[in-house]
Amino acid sequence: MKKAIRVILAALVALIFIGTFVFLYKNSLPKPVQYEVFTPAVLDLSRTTVVTGKIEPRDEVAVKPQISGIITELLKEAGQRVEAGEVIAKLKVIPDMNQLASAESRVRLSQLNLEQAKVDYERQKTLYDKGLISANDYEKVRQSYNQAREEASIAQEQLELTRDGVSASNASSSNTLVRSTISGIILDIPVKVGNSVILSNTFNDGTTIASVADMSKLIFRGNIDETEVGRLTVGMPMDITIGALQDLRFSASLEYISPKATATTGGANQFEIKAAVRVPTDSLGGSAALIRSGYSATANIVLENANQVLTIPEAAIEFSGDSTFVYIVKNPGAKELEYERRQVQTGLSDGINIEVRSGLKAEERVRGGIIVKEDDNN
Repeated sequence: MKKAIRVILAALVALIFIGTFVFLYKNSLPKPVQYEVFTPAVLDLSRTTVVTGKIEPRDEVAVKPQISGIITELLKEAGQRVEAGEVIAKLKVIPDMNQLASAESRVRLSQLNLEQAKVDYERQKTLYDKGLISANDYEKVRQSYNQAREEASIAQEQLELTRDGVSASNASSSNTLVRSTISGIILDIPVKVGNSVILSNTFNDGTTIASVADMSKLIFRGNIDETEVGRLTVGMPMDITIGALQDLRFSASLEYISPKATATTGGANQFEIKAAVRVPTDSLGGSAALIRSGYSATANIVLENANQVLTIPEAAIEFSGDSTFVYIVKNPGAKELEYERRQVQTGLSDGINIEVRSGLKAEERVRGGIIVKEDDNN
């Protein structure tokens, strides 16, 4: 009995040993691989580039005062719409003392001349009424009197303008009223009530009271790498996406390519481009009204395209120097596929699929990358 048990145990040990040996032997054998197989497809391909930039109004105007003074009232706020000629702010004039003294002196002198001209006129009129002087002499005196009155009126108006910035004759178009020069949205009012402002002249640009822009006319401004700028032409269509408003898409047309590099990024020169953004008129009162000057945006530009061409995944291409090769399936349907290396001519690539211009037929199958090993299913 004991002998039988020993025999059974020895057989079990031998069986385990043999099973382990067979298992290790199988694992040591070369493991055949399986490749993904592709069938060429006829597709439309396009090569695009993405340009980052920002949205800006085409026309942005800095509204500046026509006189120097102090802001006494602001009638508008940033973000409000303003029409051309509408008052944005009111000013109080700070007169130049030399100009004020000169204007006051001119008023006094004109009053003296007017009083004397009036005396002469009344005297000559009395003599004319009595027939003692000719009509010609009377008309000369009357004309001098009228001139003196006009000069006195002008001197008084000039004094009012110098002292107050407004006169009785131009109250409706006073220089103390700062008016918008265009219709649009007020982007910024960089001043406050009480600030001193100066008019633009030869020596300075003047104080900006408000920045106004027509937000219905927008442009996209961005920079493109020097490796791609040569493929651009004026008039190319672009698709604009605004980062803050992902639901909005606008079409645009390239209208400017800088002839000179404007910046350098990572050692590569960047060239400025501008595109006219087409904002649909029916959306100006909707979500498009949310567009703000300076919003970050991206422009998608189609550099090349090829329609209805034979394509395969670019991963199936083997690049060797200036040549390209594919592996064609020689025995479709067999359990173990065999492949033939063949040179092909490629064309446009969109980064995923690539055009095959020659060397491949539409019905042939092409080897791709490794997808599974034989014993991975165990």
